[in-house]
Amino acid sequence: MEDLYQLADEVSSTRISLPHIELSNHALHLVPSFLTAKKWRNITLVCDDQTWKAAGNQLADLLSAEGFEINIVKLKPNKHNQVIADESAIVQLLLQASEKTDIMLAVGAGTIHDIVRFVSCKMQKSFISVPTAASVDGFTSKGAPLIIDGFKQTIQSISPIAVFADIEIIKRAPRELTAAGLGDMLGKYTALLDWQISNLIGNEPYQPLAAKIVRNALEKCIDNVAGIADHDDDAIKGLMTAIIDSGIVMFILDHSRPASGGEHHLSHYWEMELLKEDKKQILHGAKVGVATAVLIELYKECAANLNIDHISGSDDEKQALKKHWEDIKNAIYHLPNPEYVKDLLKATGGPAVPLDLGISNELVERSLNEAYQLRDRCTFLKLINRQTNSHIKYPIKMNVM
Repeated sequence: MEDLYQLADEVSSTRISLPHIELSNHALHLVPSFLTAKKWRNITLVCDDQTWKAAGNQLADLLSAEGFEINIVKLKPNKHNQVIADESAIVQLLLQASEKTDIMLAVGAGTIHDIVRFVSCKMQKSFISVPTAASVDGFTSKGAPLIIDGFKQTIQSISPIAVFADIEIIKRAPRELTAAGLGDMLGKYTALLDWQISNLIGNEPYQPLAAKIVRNALEKCIDNVAGIADHDDDAIKGLMTAIIDSGIVMFILDHSRPASGGEHHLSHYWEMELLKEDKKQILHGAKVGVATAVLIELYKECAANLNIDHISGSDDEKQALKKHWEDIKNAIYHLPNPEYVKDLLKATGGPAVPLDLGISNELVERSLNEAYQLRDRCTFLKLINRQTNSHIKYPIKMNVM
């Protein structure tokens, strides 16, 4: 935590209170004493049918034995048997959360946390994170990615005051959820690069220590891929630590730049398309991992073939791109080969290419040409689209360089 506290001191003149973290076997058993110390007695426990079985029922028994008043809210799935962070789930929790609630417990993976963090913020309540899988890096962030009127929006709300990550529970999570967590972390390859580029071209603020923490978290995951695939205790703890560190960095900075770049724009574009077609959703981290490999291939293609003298766009961007082109090319050169990223995804049993997700080449191609418009962020994907007057083909091929 030393680097995280140093980052907090660098970012803010006032002391930032970081979440209390319990990351161990049987961490679930520590929740009652934490609540007692805070003098909170009225608890709203939020889960779904799956996460109730994974940890919710056990936690409810622990709390009941200590005399807490518990209001259990099981979020309702849609017709695809999935809970989505949309208006329906938000309204359900707002209606069913007791007015007497002292604290909310989010028991589940990323979607349940997104719903709880948003509703907690609106109700001016704190919440505690109880992850049931190492599936996403947003547990400790402030951002709540929600589907509002069919569009993906990330709304800054609140982070948990504490995280109780029980390795005994997390290591029993379905294999695809753990693979998704690795996929979300692999997205840091392109996210960190895009953040560098946004600083060089868009003059957006850049925090070297934040980048270092996230990069170290990424490398920790890569070093433990074999153990993650085997659901080894230490490896799963390492993955969960990396996920928590990444989320805390986003919390401290109050934005997601070091953890979310062009690969997340592709993922969000695919998600919204599935919503339009009323299809079953795909795990966030699974989409991000696949999108990372796609984007690395595109970035390397452009770095090798883009003629910097023939770019279009605004004068300021053109000048900045020409000035920093060698630095950008060097950073792209140091990205891993896309096949290496695919092999890491496969090693943990995750999807490696869009077709593994049921995502068509046509949808990938559209996203490569349009997804950069989803957020007003300077990424290399955005520069490619705005500067080259080129239609990007998939499999990767640039018409105009």
